[in-house]
Amino acid sequence: MLTYNELIELRENLTNGKIEVELAKELYWKDFKEGKQSWHTKDWKERRAKVIKDKCQICDSKKVLTLQHLSHPRRFPEYILEVTRAYARENIDANSNIITLDFIKYINNNYDYLPVPFCPNCKFSNPNKRVTKRPQYLCTACRHEFDEAHYKSVEDLVSIFHQNEDAIEVKDKCFVSRKWRNKHNLSSVRYWLQRDGVKSDNAGAIEKEAFLLYLNDNIKYLSFEDTITACKKCAFSYDIKRMELCPKCKEHYKGIQFQTCIQCLPEDKKKIALETIELGKAWHQMHKELGID
Repeated sequence: MLTYNELIELRENLTNGKIEVELAKELYWKDFKEGKQSWHTKDWKERRAKVIKDKCQICDSKKVLTLQHLSHPRRFPEYILEVTRAYARENIDANSNIITLDFIKYINNNYDYLPVPFCPNCKFSNPNKRVTKRPQYLCTACRHEFDEAHYKSVEDLVSIFHQNEDAIEVKDKCFVSRKWRNKHNLSSVRYWLQRDGVKSDNAGAIEKEAFLLYLNDNIKYLSFEDTITACKKCAFSYDIKRMELCPKCKEHYKGIQFQTCIQCLPEDKKKIALETIELGKAWHQMHKELGID
């Protein structure tokens, strides 16, 4: 596992083009062992000793102190996803038009098309299909009755989409992804076509940019820049329960998204909060008794 200074050097070499991203990744994960964390290393322990305070910065306790990180690096695939989306947005904004034949080919290779019936009068999709009454179909939009619904081919829909992306015929999610089995309309399909193209054309640049972001956050984590000294109780409350000591009373804990604990709220708001908690407990107990918790 690389030390803090070795990570900084690795980042500089990658940024300056002295090494390629694949070698940088190999060097980063070369000595990685399952279960071994950065705080197990000698480098971490030596630098930690220089920055940790002599008491908890939340409650002033001096018992079992630790460095509490207020931010953490994400997994590397999340950076890849973030950068890929940014590249896709930039490309789509600059190149909204795509070749019709490429669009149709992409659909046929990646999606199952489930044709949606249309009203022949107003083109509204999914008319009501009646079991006994004739005519068999009733359009809920224009009230037109008819026996035979109309369908569009993939080619027809793509042609309409290129002429008018807001046309009613192209709004339906009638394309089912063969990979994830989720449904898309043509606008969504076009996004994935362009995104796949951007990802393929810029694979190296995306990988490098994402890995640099990943290194930056890991270096920040190892630097102890975004940390406070906390006792074991306060650290546990923050990490596991997402709670911290109320800055007003310094006695009760609160959710990190709130400014104060319930006890420090004005009486009217305190009453509402306590009633909400009791209602939640009652619902939870009822669900438990019904076996649906």
